[in-house]
Amino acid sequence: TFGHLSPGYRCCINPRILPKYLQALELTRPSHTHIYGLPSKLDPVAKHKSGFENLLQMQITELNRECLLHIFSFLDKEDRKSLSRTCQVLCEAFRDPALWSLLCFSSPSELKKDNFLLSPALRSLSICWHSSRVKVCNIEDWLKSSFQRDICSRHQNLVNNFLNEISNRCPNLLSVILSGCGHLTDDFIIQILQRCSHLKTLKLENCARLTDKTLEAVAIYGSSLATFHVDFCRNITQEGIDLVRRKRHSLSFSAERSAEMIPDQPDKRGDLGEGVKKRFQW
Repeated sequence: TFGHLSPGYRCCINPRILPKYLQALELTRPSHTHIYGLPSKLDPVAKHKSGFENLLQMQITELNRECLLHIFSFLDKEDRKSLSRTCQVLCEAFRDPALWSLLCFSSPSELKKDNFLLSPALRSLSICWHSSRVKVCNIEDWLKSSFQRDICSRHQNLVNNFLNEISNRCPNLLSVILSGCGHLTDDFIIQILQRCSHLKTLKLENCARLTDKTLEAVAIYGSSLATFHVDFCRNITQEGIDLVRRKRHSLSFSAERSAEMIPDQPDKRGDLGEGVKKRFQW
């Protein structure tokens, strides 16, 4: 199969597209814009020659769409975008929905980039943020300092807005995994459950703003779900967990530590002295 096309990587050619005598051939360090090793129309005399005399250079843009998508599949989102800027043919391949059945993000900031495509072809979505800043997001709003509120203001709506887009544009979604999304709220999970009727897997971890409303929605709208995890979500109660287990017997369900954690507390600044209030403000 085609390997990674970046300089410095090896490129192995699929034996099925070569004559048998070339099956063992392996070329290294292909150029950025060409693939070497793809035979063109070889005349009968050339078939009996050996080495590189048998091979003709082929432009990557001469490959069909299926081959281009296969090549793109080895690249991450940023490399795909860079490659798409080289010519119209590669740009069209980049915009092919078939290339974007799986999307993975490691931070909310990646959601703002234009290096991916949303379409009904999307089947799997993962947003997993493992950062020290997740701890800041998980602090209750009334307990945050002005500095912490400023940090959160830069990304607090990103995941919610993105999931709103997903629910509107990707109805065939099968799997959603969200971890460390401290500002994620119930409404957007409910929206996903309502509009993505084929959803099979929903895994939520360390999403501090989620409540039993999400569990109630799973009980009502999650008829297609086979796997549901809501781990380390501190505002989930034992009553909500029992509801899901009672309504969805066949569901593979996990709620690790969620009901054991201390839930959000009401704003207590009104009961504090002026000196302590000022400390909360700063």
